[in-house]
Formats: sequence, C-alpha cells, structure tokens
Amino acid sequence: MTTSKTSALLVAGLCGLLAPRAASAGDAVDDARETLERFRKKDPDLMKFLEGAAGYAVFPTVGKGGMGIGGAYGKGIVFERGKPVGKASLAQVTIGFQFGGQAYSEVVFFETARTLKAFKEGQFALAAQASAVAVTAGASADARYRDGVAVFTLAKGGLMYEASVGGQKFEYEAFKTGG
Repeated sequence: MTTSKTSALLVAGLCGLLAPRAASAGDAVDDARETLERFRKKDPDLMKFLEGAAGYAVFPTVGKGGMGIGGAYGKGIVFERGKPVGKASLAQVTIGFQFGGQAYSEVVFFETARTLKAFKEGQFALAAQASAVAVTAGASADARYRDGVAVFTLAKGGLMYEASVGGQKFEYEAFKTGG
C-alpha cells in the first residue's frame, strides 16, 4: 500500500472516530447552545461578538486528523439574531506536516448580514491563511473581524502536530418552516 493511500485511510479513520454523531434538530440546537455557553464561560469577553454579530455558526465538535494529508469535518447550527435558522457542515482538507488527531469546537461569527447571506448561499469558505482565536480567558479581548468573520476554537481533546495549508468549506441548509 502506498504512503498516500495509508495516509488517506488514517485520515478517514481519525475523522470517523472524532466526527460528531447524528442527532435530531432539537438536540443539535441544544448542543450548539451548550457549546456557546462553554465558550462564554472560558472567555466572557466573547459576548461582544455574540451580541454584535449578524449571525454565527456553531460547530460543537469538529474531528480533525492527519498524517501528511489531513482532514476535518463537523456539523453545526447557524443562528441569526440569536435564533437557530439552519444547519451547516464544514469540511477541510490539508496538506503539509501534520500528524495525529483532535476534536475541537468552533464558532464562526458573521459581522454583517451580507457576510451571513454569502455563507447561507454557499459563497463562503475560509481561505488557507484565515486564522482562528483559540479561546482562553481574555483571548477575545483583542480579537477583530477579518473580511467580515471572526473564528474561535476551543479544544476538546486529542493531540495534533501540524503546520499545514488548507481551507474550510461550508454547506448550509435552512430549517424547514411552516406546517
């Protein structure tokens, strides 16, 4: 078996182990709200983003793994003005020095209605050079929006050594309304 096939199998296995399990829409919204509460407890200054954003996407668990070639995957909930409006998924492929696996939570804040609309319409991806703020006490105090988004992560477990390039891509699906 070639090294690239071995790497691809390892990545698939790690992401499968770390990926979030299927849940009902109600459970997923509850998980997202609990995740926001964990972020808020870790860094109360994050409230300025929660209160000022046009919307945000909360990914309670993102599984990431790699050995040369890596990947990440997570499912989450999108909120607009504090109300859940749909579900989202993120996927990432990375190439470069990396080894291991980890799970983390991620919140993507959208500064304007225009940026949120682009996300909902599938016209949004985080570029390879986009960076996230690892949430610790006070970490968000100096954080700023960049190109209309601010991204925060909170480690859940695992260990990963990485110096890679790659971007996150997202898919969005609105909740069905009416009866």
